[in-house]
Parts: sequence; structure tokens; C-alpha cells
Amino acid sequence: MSIQIPPGVHRMSLLVPASAIDELGHVNNVTWLAWLQEAATAHSAALGWSLERYRELGAGWVVGSHFIEYLRPAFQGESVEILTWVASLESRRSLRRYSILRDGQPLVRAETMWVFVDFASGRSRSVAPEVAEAFPILGTDLDLGASGAAAGGTPARTGNFSN
Repeated sequence: MSIQIPPGVHRMSLLVPASAIDELGHVNNVTWLAWLQEAATAHSAALGWSLERYRELGAGWVVGSHFIEYLRPAFQGESVEILTWVASLESRRSLRRYSILRDGQPLVRAETMWVFVDFASGRSRSVAPEVAEAFPILGTDLDLGASGAAAGGTPARTGNFSN
């Protein structure tokens, strides 16, 4: 099954390795979480914001919260595709959504609330304008996994990005 992936959605494919399998014979829950973070980091780097660039800025994203819905298991040797996109961006935080698919069928749906922080103080701060401008905002009603087809979304960018 093939789905249409709109511009702004990052796609990462992988083959499930033996090291991802738990004692129940399927992908371990912690592994799913690691893959989500890997996809988010790869998306950011693809848009020009690698960890090195965030370090130069002195600020970057940290996880505020995760929500993961496990729909179906995955097994060793299967190909899975991780889709991720920025659903909303506020002055100090951003909601990122994910869908992990096998043959177009959803295995996992998830979201992470990322908080923008100053690395020196560890405190939240306003998202730097150059960071905010790099990420397309696809809206909170984009769904790439529930129905197998992409639905349109309304961009959700709020807040003042100039300070």
C-alpha cells in the first residue's frame, strides 16, 4: 500500500534488526521511542539544524513529553517507515507528530512536545527566528497512519519569534 507523503514530512526507512527485539519476539517499546528521536533529529539535520548548529546557537530542543500509541507489533527483518512532521510551533515549544508504517499500515502513532531551551541555563527560551523559519508547519489535523491516506492540515504557528 502506497500513501501520498506531503512536502514537509520527513521519511526514514529501516530494517528491524535483531537487537530491537524483546523477550516477546517483537520490537521493544524503548526501541520505538529511540527511533522517534532518531527520526526527529534526522529531520532537523535535513533542514539545516544539526546538533552542531544548535550548539553554535547555544540553544536547542529537549523533550517535554511523549505520547505513543502502539497499534501493531513489528518483527525482526521487517521494513518499516517512520514519518515525522512538525504539527505546531509556539514561541517556546513545538509539537512533532510521527507515524510508523509497515506496507502503508500504521504500527505506531506518536507525538512529542519539544521545548526550546538555552543550553547554558537549561531554561526554556523563545525559539530563535532562524530555527522557526526552517521548519514547515503542517498542522495538527494531518494524519498519515489512521486511514492510510494523508489528510490536509492547518498550519499552527503562534507566538512571537523575534525575541
